[in-house]
Amino acid sequence: MISFAWPWLFALLPLPLIIYLLPAKKNASQQSALIMPTLLNVATTSLSQQQKRKAPLIVLSICWLLLVIAISRPQWLGEAIDIPSEGREMMIAVDLSGSMEIEDMSLNGRNVNRLQMLKVVLGDFIERRVSDRLGLILFADDAYMQTPMTFDRKTVKQMLDESELNLVGRKTAIGDAIALAVKRFDAKQESNKVLLLLTDGQNTAGKITPEQALELAIAKGITIYTVGIGADVMMQHSLWGTQRINPSSDLDEQSLANIAEQTGGQYFRARDSQGMNEIYSLLDKLEPVKQDQQQMRPLSALYYWPLSLAALLCFLYLLVLHLDFLLPAKNIKNDDKRANSHSGSGN
Repeated sequence: MISFAWPWLFALLPLPLIIYLLPAKKNASQQSALIMPTLLNVATTSLSQQQKRKAPLIVLSICWLLLVIAISRPQWLGEAIDIPSEGREMMIAVDLSGSMEIEDMSLNGRNVNRLQMLKVVLGDFIERRVSDRLGLILFADDAYMQTPMTFDRKTVKQMLDESELNLVGRKTAIGDAIALAVKRFDAKQESNKVLLLLTDGQNTAGKITPEQALELAIAKGITIYTVGIGADVMMQHSLWGTQRINPSSDLDEQSLANIAEQTGGQYFRARDSQGMNEIYSLLDKLEPVKQDQQQMRPLSALYYWPLSLAALLCFLYLLVLHLDFLLPAKNIKNDDKRANSHSGSGN
């Protein structure tokens, strides 16, 4: 439906009529002028000329109407959209260190690196969080905010898909990632602040240690769920044959478990895609944020339609007026030429 943001401005519609009806002031020359009776056979204006006088008044009246409609801010109200009434405030921190390129994960029957598996499984998780506000942090040598808190799950998933290894270094700054999440959560007072931390190593970089960041998280009431990524066994081929190695030997499970326990969360070990899917059942049990039911109606501005039409009418009126000035001038020149020709022939 169409509505007006400032409907009270329609009171300006009769303003030109009021000005037109105001009595005009007469000067001394007009008051002393001799009034002569007008004879019917010497009328100075014809019917067509009277119509020409009315035409500008009609055009200007329409332009004024369109301008008043434009300044009243017409807008189109769309269908009402329900805003999610409950949800979670969740920040997701993803490790982009060099060890995430180890191909010890299996996905759809083929070996992929840890980040590729994480993008697929975590992407499905993001799509399922319909009523949650999600944010995305990427960290390696440093931690930075890739996506602030938003209901736009599509954008969060897109930013995750576009992340690349070695984008911010090859080390692991777990403490910086937690501290950045604490800083972003601080502005939101009444919410269940949840941080989902996914890494495959231990803290080897950053300005803040995990212990210092843990103190900040506890003080701010943030619940941290940690996920350790990486297989326990991997077959490595070399010149001396095939060897069984542990690709997750650098994973600091004790530190990750301590962070989760101290903040009231839980530590998960994701050895494959199935292990990553286990976080779904836990996150569904989290207490959602209680909010009042709200609705929003999208607005589309329409003021430019009457404004454009008024500008077009004014342009056409000025164009016609310009032509009216030119045509009489041409007729006068033609009459002068004819008069000169007749006087020449008479001589």
